[in-house]
Amino acid sequence: MTFTYYGHSCFSIDVKGKKLLFDPFISPNELAAAVLIDAIEADYILVSHGHEDHIADCVSIAKRTGATVICNWEIYIWLQKQGVEHIHPMNIGGRKTFDFGTVKCVTAQHSSSLPDGSYGGNPMGFVVSCEKNFYYAGDTALTLDMQLVPQGAPLSFSILPIGDNFTMGYEDAARAAHMMNCHTVIGVHYNTFPYIVIDEAQVKAHFERNGLDLRLPVIGECITI
Repeated sequence: MTFTYYGHSCFSIDVKGKKLLFDPFISPNELAAAVLIDAIEADYILVSHGHEDHIADCVSIAKRTGATVICNWEIYIWLQKQGVEHIHPMNIGGRKTFDFGTVKCVTAQHSSSLPDGSYGGNPMGFVVSCEKNFYYAGDTALTLDMQLVPQGAPLSFSILPIGDNFTMGYEDAARAAHMMNCHTVIGVHYNTFPYIVIDEAQVKAHFERNGLDLRLPVIGECITI
């Protein structure tokens, strides 16, 4: 499986020949200026919640690629109004099998509103069961619910926010990894804004001391998982 990082919490993962794009926020992100957004391919777009820094480029990419957007009900209704044609609504606790594998929606402790200020529904994380099971937490605090995440789908890796302030920080992310018995973590949601700048060396050292493999790909980098 290939993981490509587009900055902030936006990334894609190739699964069984399908390209899964998560939380597309590229064009407003100055750190991602070198990313060619019109070259990004997607068969599916998974949106964790409605905040602009997770959905800003969803409509344009969905229309250009014809990708199916997987999101909650409120975002589903909003995307319909934006002219997006292919959308699959889900909600927390729900599970659905697609042609690349199974998606289960899990709790994320955060807030959510859409770019026009309308209600964005409940934030979610996604557990994807496929050739390698993985968990994308979305924006969330550390919660005891994370103990339930690997049940039925032991995780090969997880994608967790580490920037603190708006989400859990790196120490709680390490705790989450131990709770889920998932020792490979890809860090996201950091350095984009002054509020969430981290000391990368300090963060990596903390994960190493805790027996965890933390990966912080640079924007535009592809890594094999």
